[in-house]
Amino acid sequence: MFSGIGEEGQRQLAAARVAIVGCGALGSFHAAALARAGAGRLDLVDRDYVDWSNLQRQWLYEEEDAREALPKAIAAARRLGRINSSITVNPVVADLTPSNIDEVLGAANLILDGTDNFETRYLINDYAVHKGVPWVYGAAVASYGLAMPVIPGETCCLRCVYPEPPSGVQPTCETAGVVNTITSLIASLQVSLALRILTGKGAPARITTADVWTGAMRQIRQPAAAADCPCCGRREFDYLYGQRRAPVSLCGRNAVQIHERRNAVNLGELEQRLLRLGTVRRNEFALRFFLPAYEMTVFADGRAIIKGTTDVGVARGLYAKYIGA
Repeated sequence: MFSGIGEEGQRQLAAARVAIVGCGALGSFHAAALARAGAGRLDLVDRDYVDWSNLQRQWLYEEEDAREALPKAIAAARRLGRINSSITVNPVVADLTPSNIDEVLGAANLILDGTDNFETRYLINDYAVHKGVPWVYGAAVASYGLAMPVIPGETCCLRCVYPEPPSGVQPTCETAGVVNTITSLIASLQVSLALRILTGKGAPARITTADVWTGAMRQIRQPAAAADCPCCGRREFDYLYGQRRAPVSLCGRNAVQIHERRNAVNLGELEQRLLRLGTVRRNEFALRFFLPAYEMTVFADGRAIIKGTTDVGVARGLYAKYIGA
């Protein structure tokens, strides 16, 4: 009925395949909104599990998901299946990396950013520009957020605006908190841009910022693509080619993810080995190991999240001590 979409737009939406990278506060809203709008296929990519602190702002999840420590992609897919059983939802419990990005995102018509770190955003930006796939950047912390479409060949890219990651200590959901209405607002703006792009209407080349606490909202025209941009100008895809890869701290979690040591782990055997050292809980997706000051979540591909520190050295040491190199 909405003239901006119409029947033809709805058919285009039903034929679309959207990749949502990060199923947290932004991504879980993306997924729910697109599922209800009738997007044909959603690929949900997330490396993390549902934690109690997520429930304040991550709309798809419930207490039972946190109690079971389900991977977010799995919990989201299960919920979406009850919301709209006519679409296809593909959960991918993995860290997005240069080595798997083509396999994970290669069939997407559009990519939505629900991540919490610039490294993954730069990786998405490199891939999208390299392949000519549109994506929509979004970020939110405290009461402030912004959204920006990136359409290769038409708009500037993320590295035109931010040539390098922000320096110094940055506010996170843990240090500054986050109002749940800013995440839903920014996610709504991102999905609205996605609907325009997927139905052939294009997206206005604007950066939208908002602060739900002060009530301030602002739109500015996106700058033109920079000729000397490392990505869309010089086409130097440093992040895509794995030249700038490091363990990352997870927003709002006082945690570090170890993603460099990717060897398959037998979770059953690991459980038996760790039982005498501390409390262990395991499901079919991951194993959680509790120490006095730390909590380790180990996935079957060898990736791990060490909670209780933001020190990469401490996290690596714990991984080596209890999981092995």
